[in-house]
Amino acid sequence: MSRDGSVVPEDPKAIVVVKKRTQFSRSWVLFDATGQGSMLDVDKYEIMQRVQIHARDFRIIDPFLSYPSTILGRDKAIVLNLEHIKAIITAEEVLLRDPTDENVIPVIEELRRRLPQVCFFHQQQEDGKEYPGVQHDIEGTEEDESPFEFRVLEVALEAICSFLAARTTELEMAVYPALDELTSKISSHHLDRVRKLKSSMNRLTGRVQKVRDELEQLLNDDDDMADLYLSRKAGSSTLVTGSGPANSVAAPPTIGSKTSKASMATVHVDENGVEELEMLLEAYFMQIDATLDKLTTLREYIDDTEDYISIQLDKHRNQLIQLDLILNTGNVCLSIFALLTSLFNMNFPNTWNVNHSYMFKWVIIVTGVSSTVMFLLIIAYACKKGLFGS
Repeated sequence: MSRDGSVVPEDPKAIVVVKKRTQFSRSWVLFDATGQGSMLDVDKYEIMQRVQIHARDFRIIDPFLSYPSTILGRDKAIVLNLEHIKAIITAEEVLLRDPTDENVIPVIEELRRRLPQVCFFHQQQEDGKEYPGVQHDIEGTEEDESPFEFRVLEVALEAICSFLAARTTELEMAVYPALDELTSKISSHHLDRVRKLKSSMNRLTGRVQKVRDELEQLLNDDDDMADLYLSRKAGSSTLVTGSGPANSVAAPPTIGSKTSKASMATVHVDENGVEELEMLLEAYFMQIDATLDKLTTLREYIDDTEDYISIQLDKHRNQLIQLDLILNTGNVCLSIFALLTSLFNMNFPNTWNVNHSYMFKWVIIVTGVSSTVMFLLIIAYACKKGLFGS
């Protein structure tokens, strides 16, 4: 503790870590509908007040908390958490967290490239002028007639799908050669390498599965997709608030008013079609599903390789068992020779050995030759079966 009462950390590097964490948690980049970007250094309370979301929704994009991939629709904002892409999208602007991250920089560049084109295209339609030099860019913006929040959402989905697809391709390029080396030569080094690659594949599969599940959940619920139409909800609220002072006095409900409200609700449901957003989500759902299929195929290839390695190890284990049996058989043959030799070398007198000393030589010769021949035959059989091979 210093003289002024402030706490001084023991490690000087702790100050740098605290500063980095503070900058990471306060660093934002803001893009409006015209593609103009600006850096913001504000805390989470100012962000929540600006976009009007609750603290529980803001925790979804907190980098210090572990939340799965989420696309959450609220009254005036979309809370987006897709791996490293953490953003808050409104009908007029988007706030992107941690713009200095190397994985977020391509998203920022893509927003700068796409948003001004759409704004220029709309301005040209209003002016009625044509600019031949940018005709190619104008033709490319034909598909960007969707609302602002959908254009930003498309950029985020395209970035995360491309990112996960690139990680999958890199993993495939590392796994297949490692598995081929393992099948050609089983060693501890190759086994450890495949183990690490399999762990990386399992983690990547979980990340891809979370993004796919979130898109599938949105596609299965029309109400959740309708919550993402921020521009439509903003227009509806403008019509309601701008209805004039005559509507400030509430009339008592009648049967006719209830019928009119029911018909207005029916029209509201009919106008709130989600086909545009559904087509957008389906396109990237198919892309992320294809990435998941690649990982599934990779997992099956690893499982097949593991089965092959297990079969090879079982084969070698059986060969060792057969070799052990053959060696034990040879040991029995040599034991017979040692038994007969020991019988003739006894120190106590044997009556059957008197005047028959030549029998000792013949027994030793016959027994030794027989044992040696049997042992060589066993070794030859083992070599023929390949039991001494690798």
